[in-house]
Amino acid sequence: MLEHMSGETEIMISRKKKDKSPRRVGSVKRTSQADGQMMKCRSSKQSTEHPEKKQPVSRKETSAAASDVTSDNCRHPRFLHGPCPATHFGPKACMLPNPTSVMHIQDPASQRLTWTKPPMNILVIKKVRDESLLEPFKQLCTFLIEEKHLMVYVERKVVEDAILLQDEMFGKIRNQLCTFKEGYDDISKCIDLIICLGGDGTLLYASSLFQDSVPPVMAFHLGSLGFLTPFTFESYKTEINKVFEGNAAIVLRSRLKVKITKDLSHLQESASTYPMEEDGLLSQSHVNSDVGKVDLNLQVLNEVVVDRGPSPFLSNVDLYLDDRLITTVQGDGVIVSTPTGSTAYAAAAGASMIHPNVPAIMVTPICPHSLSFRPIVVPAGVELKVMLSPDARNTAWVSFDGRKRQEIHQGDCIKITTSCYSVPSICCHDLVYDWFESLAECLHWNVRKKQTRMSEEID
Repeated sequence: MLEHMSGETEIMISRKKKDKSPRRVGSVKRTSQADGQMMKCRSSKQSTEHPEKKQPVSRKETSAAASDVTSDNCRHPRFLHGPCPATHFGPKACMLPNPTSVMHIQDPASQRLTWTKPPMNILVIKKVRDESLLEPFKQLCTFLIEEKHLMVYVERKVVEDAILLQDEMFGKIRNQLCTFKEGYDDISKCIDLIICLGGDGTLLYASSLFQDSVPPVMAFHLGSLGFLTPFTFESYKTEINKVFEGNAAIVLRSRLKVKITKDLSHLQESASTYPMEEDGLLSQSHVNSDVGKVDLNLQVLNEVVVDRGPSPFLSNVDLYLDDRLITTVQGDGVIVSTPTGSTAYAAAAGASMIHPNVPAIMVTPICPHSLSFRPIVVPAGVELKVMLSPDARNTAWVSFDGRKRQEIHQGDCIKITTSCYSVPSICCHDLVYDWFESLAECLHWNVRKKQTRMSEEID
């Protein structure tokens, strides 16, 4: 079973690398101790990104044609977990094999983390513009570098914080940190473990940094809500040591693979009217100048939201499932979410809350102009397509996990399906206890005053 899964996963990875557009890569700041490690990562990346340059053209065309035929035959494998979920997370982490697996269903009790090699490179994600996290951040980096002798990667704007720059005691540790800038430096091949300090937004941000395989994520609750962050920082040394030893429970949070096909003129017009973020979608796009189209590709952890934007008119978009028109959404918009995102915007719009281990995609209307339009759940692995209806009075807008908002015009197309690259989130206790504890603590699920016991005197 694992051989079959790894074969199809390799096909998907090869096609993704073939379609990947050139990215602007900047230099990663690091100390002399990190030079050797980063050079290995860069040389490995260069050898894997352009293998076709050393082959004759005829062999490349032949292999590409064969890959396309194989991919078409395996386009929608009807597994209950969608298209062959990856069981390797980053360079060194993987999930323990389950020899008793039936019908490709992973037993939740067997979802345990193990290491093929000891983790060496740790990515620390800190919530920005929050001074209360500076002290935990310094403690964690000091522990990882001085006591565990690990390489620590942090975002450049984190170490450039004015308060950290003024801290002379932290200067020695700061000089040993490897820094990167989102959208410019590719660290996806170097990271073994991710540690998040903050709220749920830190986990969403960590997911956006890895468009393929994601290393295991350990999230500490230091934010406002903390539904996805089960660990408390008070015992961080003990908890991190347990994770390094392996055999920790993990929950595989499925992601959505999104492909947006837009007219190039529409994209340029939207960029001039509504400037895109610094980490806009163009860095992850593939432009076909012959037909005037651009393909934008993303991996989304929570949800894809299509709404009416600033227009006073109802949004009017057509919803397809496996190229078959299902319905036309008339209202404020529609949410396509993962089970992880079911407790976010979808829950606010009236959807059910689904455990992240359930293989499914949720479709939730936002204020529909129909009393019978109820939220639905479709199987993981199907392909949803959203397009602006021909008779729509206005354009629509789309956002991904609350970021990278884009305008959708006539002829633009949004395709959504289950990604084979899930986010392995490390559990504090286990995947059942953690989820229900979050429901009770964060959302106050079924919290009410209990009825008093009836008196025995009443007949």
